[in-house]
Amino acid sequence: MNRRKSIIIILFLCISILILLATAGIYITEEHYAVNFANKNSPPSFDHIFGTDFMGRDMFYRTLEGISISMWIGILATAVSSIMALIIGFFAGMLGKKIDAFITWTIDLLMSIPHLLLLVLICIATGGGTKGITVAIMLTHWTILARIVRTEVMVIKTSEYIQTSKRMGKSSLFITIKHIMPHIIPQLIIGSILLFPHAIMHEASITFLGFGIPKEIPAIGAILSESMNYLTSGMWWLSVLPGLTLLFVVILFEVVGDNLQRLIDPTSVQE
Repeated sequence: MNRRKSIIIILFLCISILILLATAGIYITEEHYAVNFANKNSPPSFDHIFGTDFMGRDMFYRTLEGISISMWIGILATAVSSIMALIIGFFAGMLGKKIDAFITWTIDLLMSIPHLLLLVLICIATGGGTKGITVAIMLTHWTILARIVRTEVMVIKTSEYIQTSKRMGKSSLFITIKHIMPHIIPQLIIGSILLFPHAIMHEASITFLGFGIPKEIPAIGAILSESMNYLTSGMWWLSVLPGLTLLFVVILFEVVGDNLQRLIDPTSVQE
């Protein structure tokens, strides 16, 4: 088995797990983690894999529900951020020095503000809650990806085959669709996948601080925030197991992004 086949198998396994985690919330109802004071504060066991919390709720199902919520917020926010990055980066690379200078200045300005502070401010300004944190992630996670798109466009548009296409009378729309976009889209896809872990980590962070998803919704950030009150009581499973699940999802996306980049990379195609 060569490296390419190994990468395809790894991608298939990781993507399958991520799809299962993302769709798990659809099939989980409140009955799965209903309040049951008879089983409160139970450590992990065969009946409750992740134990139960101070209200007897099953932490395994709450964690699955929270991961699913975080992933869907991350998917939506990352998709919008990627589209913004594509449009803004393309315009910066194609519309001349003044537009490029303004967009570059805007990106530098946004990146100079502490990221977590900017997320909190936007979240509060947009009303907080699920909508607020989603909008905040959308509006703050496009900058790095836009720089990548801008750089790719500026390199491609000076290529010899682009100049030849212009001399042959091809329109700007034709050149964009046939020559520029096929080079940008793979980089954009990989960048979006690698951007996703940042989105769900920031969603969990803002929710943990109390500015994101309401506490009545079992989001990972809310679960971790609640668990802080019980760590000194020895109830380690309330924070450790949900935290490890979130870390596992982040690592899976990193693996998918890295392996997809190797798969697309022409230098490794024959390995």
